[in-house]
Order: sequence, then C-alpha cells, then structure tokens
Amino acid sequence: MHHTLVALVEDKPGVLNRVASLMRRRAFNIESLTVGRTDEPGVSRMTFVIDGTQTGIDRVVANLYKLVNVLQVDDLTGTPAVSRDLALVKLSASPLSRARLHRTIDEVGGHVVDSGTSTVTVEITGEPPRIDHAIDRLRALGIVELVRTGATAMARGDRTIKADAAPAAAVVGQ
Repeated sequence: MHHTLVALVEDKPGVLNRVASLMRRRAFNIESLTVGRTDEPGVSRMTFVIDGTQTGIDRVVANLYKLVNVLQVDDLTGTPAVSRDLALVKLSASPLSRARLHRTIDEVGGHVVDSGTSTVTVEITGEPPRIDHAIDRLRALGIVELVRTGATAMARGDRTIKADAAPAAAVVGQ
C-alpha cells in the first residue's frame, strides 16, 4: 500500500541524505519525494510516497524521529488530504498538428508554458492519477521530454503539521 509521509526537518546540509539513507537501510523504495521551504525560517517540509505495510511505515516513522534534524513526522495515509503533482511535458508540434494539440491540452486541463518552432511545453497540475491520465492522452501526440515533481500533500481542514506542534502521535488522533 502507498503511504504518504510528511516530515518537517531543519533546513541544513545533509538532512536529505540522512533521511534517504534511512529509507534505503529499511529497504523502502521512495516512489516520490518532494522537499520545499515552509513559512518557518530554517524549516523544510519533505513529502514521501513510499510503498509498505503499516508496521513497516510505523518503524520508519519511529526511526525518522531518531534523526536529530527531524522535527515532526505525520502519516497522511487514510487521512483526508490534498495531494498535488506537477508535470512539464514537451510535445512535438508541427504547424499542422497544433490545432489538435491545443484541443487535447485543453481537454486534459493543461496550460501551454512555452512554445518553440517544433515543440510546445505543457504544465499539468493535479492529483497524481489525473497527471497519469493526462500523460497517457498526450503520449499519442508525441512526447519529446517529460518531468514530474512528485506528490506534495497537506491534510484537509484544520489539521496541521508545525515544527512547534505536539508530536505526530498526538496529532494523528485529532
């Protein structure tokens, strides 16, 4: 089962390496990993999508807390959450195919962010399954290059994860 973990970490060199090494040692494949700044200076937010059993995930969470630079961890699996992914897709675009290309881009909810003489670059954002569907539709038009950010997620409603909040175990029950 895929699990979405969110960790707040100190924004210091080597933290990403220590966290990724922990996942490697525990033999978890990271399906997706995003890291970005938060509203708190010196704190970054990591979002992992990993495959594993609940017991294994619980072990990973416990081990993450043992890392000195990890401030807070939350498992969003089974929690109502907003999850988004971004894909940039460069498509082959001859003058004759551009009308069909733009029609398909509109149908999948994409936005043209760059255009060259023989290519068009499209941005697609949304839940990961929506991105998968859009890429499948665009593949028939001739994908030249593709990159995805990976999922980033946040709990819905009033539930938050903050560096100065109570430990994740206390937050999960809310």
